[in-house]
Amino acid sequence: MSVRLLEGRDVATGRGMRIRAEDGLIRTIEDGPPDAELWIAPGFIDLQVNGYGGFDLNDGEVDADVVLSLTRRLLAAGTTTFLPTLITAAEERIIAALRAIARARQADPLVARAIPFVHVEGPHISPEDGPRGAHPREHVRPPDLAEFDRWQQASQNLVGMVTLSPHWESAPEYIAALVSRGILVSLGHTDATPKQIRAAVDAGATLSTHLGNGVSRLLPRHPNLLWAQLADDRLTATFIADGHHLPPDTLRAMLRAKGIERSVLVSDSAALAGMPPGTYHSPIGGLVELHPDGRLCMAGSLDFLAGAACSLADAVGRLASSSICAPHEAFRMATANPGRFVGGRGVLRPGAAADLLSFRFNPDATAMRLQTVLTEGVDCLPY
Repeated sequence: MSVRLLEGRDVATGRGMRIRAEDGLIRTIEDGPPDAELWIAPGFIDLQVNGYGGFDLNDGEVDADVVLSLTRRLLAAGTTTFLPTLITAAEERIIAALRAIARARQADPLVARAIPFVHVEGPHISPEDGPRGAHPREHVRPPDLAEFDRWQQASQNLVGMVTLSPHWESAPEYIAALVSRGILVSLGHTDATPKQIRAAVDAGATLSTHLGNGVSRLLPRHPNLLWAQLADDRLTATFIADGHHLPPDTLRAMLRAKGIERSVLVSDSAALAGMPPGTYHSPIGGLVELHPDGRLCMAGSLDFLAGAACSLADAVGRLASSSICAPHEAFRMATANPGRFVGGRGVLRPGAAADLLSFRFNPDATAMRLQTVLTEGVDCLPY
């Protein structure tokens, strides 16, 4: 029997607590020192990860070792659950990546635990410049249920979330078919009309992918697809809070409109997250520049972003130290809220999996210094 004890203050309430974990589960939560220096929170849950620390899921050469290394780097950064995210590409390339992720899960139980399923972002998005973002136009194509079935057959039903644009005529039928199979459908990289947004939600879509990004730079004041998604309480919106994708006022207004309970933080991290500034060739965006302030964009343009270059812990630390929302709300949007979509993870209660973080946090520096990272009671910081 493995036993771990953690002491610190609950990031949600501020009260001192002492957690006893046995055999990968939280067994007891008792009162602890009220003035503890460490804080305690559930492990972070990231619904959108393209890569991190130089490990790329979309470069066409991904294998099981890359997935293993990526998982370990993310665990060490406090992300105990994540969805590997595959962007628009040729079908054979998507399938090859899915097979590599499936092999990695089979090879390592920690990887299987960290990756509940895969998020495919595309290829059924808008082909137009702007909403398409950095996705390759030549591989954008309409929804095709037969292709989805081939993804699942190749990966042993590993795809659990799909981002698409509902502007396609066949989108409602496709969405309904996926939802009937237990797949999460998210709306993103779109130039759809509000009517098409509503039809997609009526068909079963429940999420908005990085709302406020992956849209045209020129939108009508109203109605438009942003208002339609913010107003629909059936949609939970994900947001990139890296300080570059959404200006502070925009993020504050969107969180107030959507409500904290229907908001989720994602990193959307690319492989260049955690790498030194410079010019790189990336599968997402081609030639890209990583600036010293962490802005990752298409080479020669500060306006067109090519993914994000920070971890979810970085984003939470930045948001928790801002005036945009309360610190405990920033943590909730990276734990319990996304946890609803991956089987109820991200909570502190007896009987829950011991996916836990202890850390020091300095709001003035926006930095979190992780002391302990547990996933099902296994210490991951040595990674």
